[in-house]
Parts: sequence; C-alpha cells; structure tokens
Amino acid sequence: MPSTSTSRASGLPHDRFLNRELSWLDFNARVLELAEDDELPLLERVKFLSIFASNLDEFYMVRIAGLKRRHSTGLTVRSVDGLTIREQLELITKRTQDLVHRHADVFLKDVAPRLEDAGIRIVHWEDLADEDTRRLREYFRDQVFPVLTPLAVDPAHPFPYISGLSLNLAVMVRDPDTNVAHFARVKVPNNVPRFVAVGPTDRTATFLPLEDLIAAHLPQLFPGLDVVSHHLFRVTRNADVEVEEDRDEDLLQALERELARRRFGSAVRLEVTESMDPQILEVLLSEMEMQPEDVLHVPGLLDLAALMALYDLDRPELKDDPFVPATHPRLSEGETPKSVFATLREGDVLVHHPYYSFATSVQRFIEQAAADPHVLAIKQTLYRTSGDSPIVNALIDAAEAGKQVVVLVEIKARFDEEANITWARSLEKAGCHVVYGLVGLKTHCKTALVVRREHGVLRRYCHIGTGNYNPKTARIYEDLGILTADPRVGADLTDLFNTLTGYSRQTNYRMLMVAPHGIRTGLIEKIRREARNATEGRSSGIRMKLNSLVDERIIDALYEASAAGVPVELLIRGICALRPGVPGLSESIRVRSIVGRFLEHSRVVSFDNDGDPEWWLGSADLMHRNLDRRVEVLLRVCDETARRELARLFDQAMAPDVRSWQLGGDGDWTRSGERDYQAERLAEVGEHAG
Repeated sequence: MPSTSTSRASGLPHDRFLNRELSWLDFNARVLELAEDDELPLLERVKFLSIFASNLDEFYMVRIAGLKRRHSTGLTVRSVDGLTIREQLELITKRTQDLVHRHADVFLKDVAPRLEDAGIRIVHWEDLADEDTRRLREYFRDQVFPVLTPLAVDPAHPFPYISGLSLNLAVMVRDPDTNVAHFARVKVPNNVPRFVAVGPTDRTATFLPLEDLIAAHLPQLFPGLDVVSHHLFRVTRNADVEVEEDRDEDLLQALERELARRRFGSAVRLEVTESMDPQILEVLLSEMEMQPEDVLHVPGLLDLAALMALYDLDRPELKDDPFVPATHPRLSEGETPKSVFATLREGDVLVHHPYYSFATSVQRFIEQAAADPHVLAIKQTLYRTSGDSPIVNALIDAAEAGKQVVVLVEIKARFDEEANITWARSLEKAGCHVVYGLVGLKTHCKTALVVRREHGVLRRYCHIGTGNYNPKTARIYEDLGILTADPRVGADLTDLFNTLTGYSRQTNYRMLMVAPHGIRTGLIEKIRREARNATEGRSSGIRMKLNSLVDERIIDALYEASAAGVPVELLIRGICALRPGVPGLSESIRVRSIVGRFLEHSRVVSFDNDGDPEWWLGSADLMHRNLDRRVEVLLRVCDETARRELARLFDQAMAPDVRSWQLGGDGDWTRSGERDYQAERLAEVGEHAG
C-alpha cells in the first residue's frame, strides 16, 4: 500500500501512480490467466496463449524500444512512480521472464497434453515413423530447401542482418579436414507454414515445427561439413516509426522512407531456447550489440504466437459456440433491411459490436450512402481497415458515381502504415479527395458524415464510434457507435472535417469534445463539477470504461473527486496508473478489468450531473498520446433510449458477481466472479433479435 507522504505541489501522495509498463504486463498476465483457465474450451486457451505472445512482441517493439532509446541518450527522467529508466527496465525484465516461463509451462505441461488427448499433436523429428519421415523429406526437398539460404560468418562473410521477429537457427559446423569450426545462420522462412502437417488434418492432426524439419536436414545445407550443433533464436527490433513531419515535404514519401528504416531498427530483445550454447549466445550478443539483460530464455518452442494456426483447425467442439451478429432491430423489418436514413430520421441508433452486426449497421450506412442518388457527399476518417475493405470499396463506388468523397486516411497508424498507404492511393485513383490529417497529430477519431438532399433541403447523417471501420475486427472487438441525424452533430462533424482538411482552427463544438484541445480540459471540468455536487450534498457519480487510464491530471482530478465523496467506477481493460481504495486518497474509487472472448475496446464516460446524467462515447483513451498528440472525438449522447442502454450495459459489467479482475491499492489484480458478462450479452441480443 502506498505511503501517505504528500507532494507539496499537489497535496497528494508522491507514490499515487502505478507504473504504466508494469501495469501493461499485468494486463497481459490477465490474458495468460485465461490460457490457464481449464474451464475454457481447449482451442480458446490456445488462442489466448497466442495472443499473449503477440502482445508481448508488440510491447517490446514499441514500449521497451522507446525506453531503451531514451536510456541510450543518457536521459535521467523518472517515470511518474519515481523509477529511473534503468530501474524500470530491470523490473520489466524480471517480470517478463517470470511470465514467459509461466506461459511456456501452461503450454508444455497443461495445454499440449490436453491437445494430444484431443488428437492434436506437435511432435519432434525423432518421434516420427519411418513412413512420415520419408514423406516429409520429399516435402522438405520440394517446398522448403529451395527457399533456404545458409549464411556463413567468417572474414569474407560478415554477420548477416537478422530481421525482427524471424526465427533463426544458429549452426556450428566443422571442417573435417582442418577441424576448424564455423558459425552460420539459417533463417526459418516465414512464408512456409510454421507447423508442418504430418498426414491429414481432420479429426486428428499431427504437426512438426518447421525448425525441426530444417534442423533434421542441415547436412544438406552444409555438404562436406560436420554439423556440430544448432540452436534456435529470435530477435525483436525497434519497430516504432518516428516521422519527422516537415510542412514542405510530402508526408507519404517521408513515411515510406521511415518504413524502410524500420526493418533495421535496433535489437531490443533476444529470445533463445534454454539449451542455447553460451558461446553461441555470446556471439549473438556481440554481433547484434546487445546486453545479457536483453536475453529471454524460453522453455520449449519459441514464438507461441504461431499457435493461432492450431486455433484455425476445424474442431468446433474445442471452441466457443459460434455466433452470428444480430441486425439491430431498428435497422430491419424481419429479414428486409430498412433504409438507414429513414430510421435515423426517427431517432438515433446505438450499435454495440460484435453483438449487433457491423455489416448491417455501419457498413450498410456507408454502402447505402454510396448507392443513393440523393447523397451528395461522404466524409470519413480511416485509421485501420481490413485487407478487402467493403467500406473502402463503397467510398470508391461513391466517388466513381460522381459524389464528393473526402477520406482522411491516417497513414501513421502503427503497423498498418503500408496498408493505409495502399488504400490512400486506391482512393485517390478513384477520384476521392484524400488527406492525411494535421502535421504533428495522428487522426484517431472514428467519424463519418453523409450529406443528403431531401425535398430541396440538405440533411446530414453521422456515425461516431469507438472502433475502427474494420468489419473483421468488428467481430472480435467490443465497440460502441452512434448513428444519428441530429443536426447539431452534423454541424459539429462538418466543422471538424473542415479543420482536418483545411486551415480552420476551431476548438469549440456543440456536441463534441475534441482532442488535442478539448477532451482533457472538458473531462476535468466535469469531474470537478461532480466533486462540487458531492460537497454541496447533491447527487454525484463518475463512470468510465476505457482501454487505458494513464493521464496524471485526470487521475489527480479523480482523486480529488474521491476526497469529496464522489463514487467513481472505472472499467479499465488494460493499463491503469490509478491506485483505487487507498484511505485518504481514493476510498470511493473502484477499478475492475474484464478480459474475455471479445476485446473490450469501447470508451465511454458518464457523469451523474445531479441526477441528469451525461454520457459521452468516442475514440479516446485517457493517455498523453490520445489527449495531446491525436485528433480524438467524444460525442455527447443525448438520445434517451441510447443513454438508458449505456447505463444498463455499465450496470451489467460492474455487477458484483461478473467474472473480472479487481485492482487493489497496492497494484495487485485479483480475479473474482463467475458470471460471463459477454456470454450473457450474446444470449440477450440473440434472444432480442430472434
């Protein structure tokens, strides 16, 4: 529990914040707990093992890379919890090593044996029958050998570049004539399946890791030499693109240049098997300019993110029951789709994905607008979308039909930069007006505006959501959105798009809070209003559902509200730097996290406002990057039906017996509850739709 020593500047304890990086690791530990949960279907546990590994990869590529970069410059800045960068890295390394061992143990000692019982096996070369080895030798000869490139390391061959996240074999070979040993590297190709099927994959399936297949055939790669040993390793590199935005330079070209550089980012993590030869490890560290503390020793298989290939097996009895998202009842009459425009003239529609279908709501809104001869213009922001995007196709159709189409494509969306550059060029080619946002800011808001002529009058229809315009992630991410014909929202979005595409400097809106100028100040003002109401004996209360809560000014405002007696309920999926339930600091604040089948992704905040509740939803988490370096939007929800639905959803998620994790003032998360909120929501929507 934090001490009660106080800061002269604020009157609040010095140690009132939790470390954001360690809090993120706690989130990934909650993902790992789902992989450990033997009440979940087996392949769902496999999925969470894969997600844990993928999450950790990105954490190192971005967050740890950033810390190491700052550390290398000699910065002595401390985190909000008082730790130096070196102290943070030491704690992160220890915590990560513990989690990686736990992750490997879950797979090796629990999940893998259960998979074998279910007829799904991962074997090694020495386990194979003669018939299988003969068949796999042919597979190696025809499908693998031609794409392998053994790279020697000697005075004539410099140490090769090791690409980020690639699997590699470090091989020691010896010349039998001279008895001289040599080091070589063989990259495990990423365009060949990681798990090679040994025979048919139907009710049973046996797989051989690709690295095992290659290792068994190393003599073919080094004919005339003796293969002494081989060891698997994997490198993670800094993949955070930093584009220096010059007003006189084309942003697209600048980003493409930085993407090319990203391939050669500095190495930040080296994963090796526990059997790694110390001498080979020393060579790897020296050649890649890494330190011993950068090494993670992993029991068993490296890169368990590849387990997602097993999840894709056709074994429905080992997975959650499938579901089909329901069409929102206001958007159809039986099986017949209704006009979205006619529906919105009757009132707003709150859509809750993936329970309600993205395809028959938001996607249909854009598709109907593209096909409607009365629609004059469509304006939309795109942060991330799918590979074959029906949204982008609809915008292209609209432009080719002569409509005014304006698309803000955020080409700096991390890890989607190349895809978004491709979309931007496709949209431009079709005649869309494509812009890339404001210099120095990422445009993260999820907004769409449709202008339609009706009986000689122009009417505006809008969508503002918490998730990307991506039909694939809309089936696995929990998100919320409002479809509305409210003229005030339409006027606000018109002003916002004029700011994004032109030179407007508007910062005040009717129904929106917009970052970087308005969200932090707007939320703090409303938090303080709740504190005043509590102090004066009026009704008060604050509720927030977020991915992350890190911003110190907002956290301090919440502490002050708690001191005034305001009840504060926080539903935080990921990082939370606030300490709840601390006497004298945050006694009236409780924090819980729900991690489950769907990624809780929506951002919603509400204020009691003396019995006249305000509800806001949008794209912003309460982090520095969202509030200071992004264009984000929060929409005030005024439709009474939508407000009641949001309140009901929050009540359900915060019910005492819902399966969740509770955060203590000491920073520890405790799992509790039995009811599956997401499963109940699925059943409820299915019954309602039926």
